[in-house]
Amino acid sequence: MDKNQLNGVKPSITMEQHKHSFTKSEKKIYEYIQSNSQQVLYHSLTELSEESGVAEATVLRFFRKLGFKGFQDFKFLFAQEVTVDDDNDHNETYADKIKYNMMQAIENSHEIIDYDELQKCVDAIDAARDVVLFGVGSSGIAVLDMQNRLMRIGKHVGAVTDPHFQFMRASSMDKDTVVIAVSLTGSTKDIVDSVEIAKQQNATVIALTNYIKSPLTQFADHVLLSSAKESPLDSGSLVAKVSQLFLIDLVCTGLTIKNYDNAEKVKMGISRNTARKLY
Repeated sequence: MDKNQLNGVKPSITMEQHKHSFTKSEKKIYEYIQSNSQQVLYHSLTELSEESGVAEATVLRFFRKLGFKGFQDFKFLFAQEVTVDDDNDHNETYADKIKYNMMQAIENSHEIIDYDELQKCVDAIDAARDVVLFGVGSSGIAVLDMQNRLMRIGKHVGAVTDPHFQFMRASSMDKDTVVIAVSLTGSTKDIVDSVEIAKQQNATVIALTNYIKSPLTQFADHVLLSSAKESPLDSGSLVAKVSQLFLIDLVCTGLTIKNYDNAEKVKMGISRNTARKLY
């Protein structure tokens, strides 16, 4: 991205300038982007690779050849020049649009729930003596909320949001550890690197993400999908976080039902102790 930013050249113009030097595979990527400019903003690297019929490594080299650091780098600048269609009523207030988007995120996430996979995740977390939550940035806020929920039903759990501490924590895991990695894109390098270490330590990995095909899911034993894809310009949006919290609520509620008596006992104990903090 460095030279493109310095020269102020739009990604579409940069592609046009290099078009004459594209290989056969690079032309496939270029043609797919040209024909699907809006969809590309919501693709993961793996999805772009599959849709264009070109290997991931080739796709990555394509963007670096153009001067970008990678696909995410390209998407950020490309999003600024692509006009995203808005199918909603332009007479709506922003409050109406926010309400609609949040409701739609939950509705869409609900439609793609894999109940068998959800139960496997609940069972794995329930059986684990060591449960660790990984998330960075906006997803770090989500895992802190999940930690709060799991603690309230009596599960010993730790949330780690610092990438360096994630590396350290992953290095001490074993087969009795369950890692719950939360990443909307599934392409956050810090999370993927930490999860790879966890897998090397034989930990069980559960991924909460929007993309079934992403670098994160390649290391996951179980995947729970939400549906609130965002463009690079909307990164960290509350609508996306709502979809993550929906999945978290499903997992925590499933664990509560599975261990109802103990969960109620812990909840009552927490309520009594926290009441002492009130005047």
